[in-house]
Amino acid sequence: MVNAAHILGFGEGGWGAALLAAAGVTLALSLLGFLLGAVFGALAAAARLSSSRVRNWLAGVYGTVFRGVPDLLTIYLFYYGGSVALTAAGRLFGGAGFVGLPSFATGVLALAIISGAYQAEVYRGAYLAVDRGQFDACKALGLSQYRALRLVIVPQLMRHALPGLGNIWQLVLKDSALISVIGLVELMRQAQIGAGSTREPFVFYIAAAALYFLIAGVTGLAFRRGEARAWRGTVPA
Repeated sequence: MVNAAHILGFGEGGWGAALLAAAGVTLALSLLGFLLGAVFGALAAAARLSSSRVRNWLAGVYGTVFRGVPDLLTIYLFYYGGSVALTAAGRLFGGAGFVGLPSFATGVLALAIISGAYQAEVYRGAYLAVDRGQFDACKALGLSQYRALRLVIVPQLMRHALPGLGNIWQLVLKDSALISVIGLVELMRQAQIGAGSTREPFVFYIAAAALYFLIAGVTGLAFRRGEARAWRGTVPA
């Protein structure tokens, strides 16, 4: 009978510490990718809502491409395409050999680009859901565009955006497992290493699933509490 407690323990020969460290990498990777994606998404949403046809078109192409291309292919393109570009640049300065991009940084950027394409539509929809009377009220008060956005529009926009952002966060968390294909030892990759070393795949994959579920549950609760707080004091429609 498999001694799962010993395998997943923190003593000698146990893999508990390695799995927890890998879970930390997964959380950091997902969080940074999601936050950077929020920046990309906000910029793309602003471009979609602008009167400029060029910016609107560019933002539309960005969203269509990165929502349509498989996430794994996007990760490969960023890693190998960037590595080829770095290698070529290195040869111009007399370097030799292959220059690979850092796996963690590449993973963050890839997740950010992917999630930004989805977040852009969430922000755009949330902006359109804000009552038009709020914009008129800002004009009547003589608020500048920046102050109107910061003090009135964005707080109300986030009320509508939080449910969609929570779903995208879960997508980013799951997509973080794909970053293992470019050599990053995150939770999924660490589970694969442990399973191969001990020949106990069921134990490690169940443990990985439990850790993913824990991260998703805790962060999902944070989003639900944020959503409840955002709507606090408002009258349901």
